[in-house]
Amino acid sequence: MASKLDRIGRDAIDVAAMLKMLAQRKIEVIVLQLGWLDLTSPGARLLLKMLFAVAETERDLLVERTRDGLVWAKAGVKTLRRTPTTTEQQKL
Repeated sequence: MASKLDRIGRDAIDVAAMLKMLAQRKIEVIVLQLGWLDLTSPGARLLLKMLFAVAETERDLLVERTRDGLVWAKAGVKTLRRTPTTTEQQKL
């Protein structure tokens, strides 16, 4: 049992391979996010492929936003450090 599908592997290919291996061993996978699903049925495989595509797109967007943020920060618009929480007097 897994709480989320992405906890089974690192990426969509890894998750798909793990699900296939578990199905071959007749092990049912219950994903709390999705409920009980026969992951070997054509409908479930279609659903998984769509979920994988959405997850990969979200990951790509996260990487793109991170890269854009770093470029923006390096351009001098923002510093790449946390705001200090202590005063100079507290440091002494």
